[in-house]
Amino acid sequence: MAVNNNYKKIGSIPRLKRAVIVSLNGLKEAWKGEEAFRQEVCVAVIFVPLAFFVPVSLALQLLLAGSLFLVLAVELLNSAIEAAIDLMTEEEHPLAKNAKDMGSAAVLICLILVVLVWSAVLVSCVMDRVS
Repeated sequence: MAVNNNYKKIGSIPRLKRAVIVSLNGLKEAWKGEEAFRQEVCVAVIFVPLAFFVPVSLALQLLLAGSLFLVLAVELLNSAIEAAIDLMTEEEHPLAKNAKDMGSAAVLICLILVVLVWSAVLVSCVMDRVS
């Protein structure tokens, strides 16, 4: 299969425009086809703005919001891994299973990170109020 890399030969602004379009298409496809991504976006839509109402430094607010964006990014990578494997083979193969399981584990680690970051920031916020 021939790969079209002509976009790499165009100037900076048209290339940037093309990259944005391709990225938006990826987000649109993830939204249409990935239930987990839709759920995580819904959580992010609530909690990202909420992060900026937590009475902590801007750096901690960005950490709270950033942890949620990390989940979305890793979910997109996990979905891409799954799609690539599904394109290559419909057979069940131990390596394909391992790749899919590892992608899922990466999402789980990010979700654990969100819980840890939000818990630590909120507990420290409460402790500051108490003392």
